[in-house]
Amino acid sequence: MKLQNTLTKKKEEFIPIDEKNVRMYVCGPTVYDRAHIGNARAVVVFDVLFRVLQQQYGVEHVTYARNITDVDDKINLRAKESALSISEITEKTIQQFSDDMGALGCFPPNIEPRATEHIDEMQAMIAQLIENGHAYEAEGHVLFNVASDPNYGHLSRRSRDEMIAGARVEIAPYKKNPADFVLWKPSDAEKGEPGWESPWGLGRPGWHIECSAMSTEYLGDTFDIHGGGADLQFPHHENEIAQSNCANKGEKFAKYWVHNGFLTVEGEKMSKSLGNFITVHDLLEQGVKGEVIRLALLSTHYRKPLDWSEKGLQDATKTLTRFAELLVDVDLKGFANTKAPEEFIAALNDDINTPKAIALLHAYAAEKNVEALYTSGRLMGLFYNDISLLIKKHNKLISNETAKIEALVQSRIDAKQAKNWAEADRIRDELTAMGITLKDNKDGTTSWE
Repeated sequence: MKLQNTLTKKKEEFIPIDEKNVRMYVCGPTVYDRAHIGNARAVVVFDVLFRVLQQQYGVEHVTYARNITDVDDKINLRAKESALSISEITEKTIQQFSDDMGALGCFPPNIEPRATEHIDEMQAMIAQLIENGHAYEAEGHVLFNVASDPNYGHLSRRSRDEMIAGARVEIAPYKKNPADFVLWKPSDAEKGEPGWESPWGLGRPGWHIECSAMSTEYLGDTFDIHGGGADLQFPHHENEIAQSNCANKGEKFAKYWVHNGFLTVEGEKMSKSLGNFITVHDLLEQGVKGEVIRLALLSTHYRKPLDWSEKGLQDATKTLTRFAELLVDVDLKGFANTKAPEEFIAALNDDINTPKAIALLHAYAAEKNVEALYTSGRLMGLFYNDISLLIKKHNKLISNETAKIEALVQSRIDAKQAKNWAEADRIRDELTAMGITLKDNKDGTTSWE
């Protein structure tokens, strides 16, 4: 297996620290809202990597940890905006996240630690950083002293000045350096902020220390793979490396750093203000199958930007329907213990090359090689639902789409008869945008394709 290591900026051969205990940590959700498709991309990508590692080293020899951030200012704000308590919001959102990712065919991680259950470990790491001369207390805060770490900035390849300019750095008089980041901060109980007693007063942890403490607790001071979205590379992962290495006196934190690329929607950044904020739950409620979402997310190489589009969903639906039609009448139980072809495994071993893997699925389908198609698809996390339902759903979508097209064609005919040429042209443009070609002659529109 080869993985692109963000730390070295090279594609490297993956050599685990211990083949009998391959360990991977991925940053999980901050539980205050539904997971959007950008969140889902990271979960699906690392689910594929988890499956490939299990295939290569054995299920019992791979440990996948993904945390839950259940103490955060965003959660506090959501509690103030709603009639729910912090615990009600977090419990509800954790269940929603689990349900939505399960609908995408993602395995649950082996370990799913919650931040609020590991405050003692965080406090112990903070105390160690103070003792080692890498952190200091100031006005109820404990901050990491970035100047004390000569390697700070190695992951993101930025100078300290660039980091300050490119990040939302809180300027505070108690900081020795504007780039110093919070390990512990005071809590105001009267305002309903969650807090824990500590040597530095009533407070709560900073975001970065949570992942360092929990990953170390379950995977050790040094482990194999740390993953997450490209948006976490700086400052979150940069800060994780600094505080973990300094707390453990120079021990390497994670050997390989793997980051998935950004996601846009129809060429634009996804945001609620633009009205293009799409959650997994939204898509599922609209009747989009989880496998379709999964395939659409894997259609682009994980390191490249992914532009989410309606066409991408339609293509994924058509592809899965084609595959399902080949498999629907086959006794798939006979393939339960069969491995995917070596060429398919090799594609995924090559830095999780899912576009190449999907191309091989198409080749197997063209050859009507149902054994290769099914075993390969399962390795990538497909075909986990009733295949016949996928075909029925696609046929229904085709039927609905046909009815919509024919209604638009008739509306255009009516507009032309009424000599409303502007409306006729508008409808034609709408149909063209849908990929529909009209067949016109002197007698009017005769057909479409």
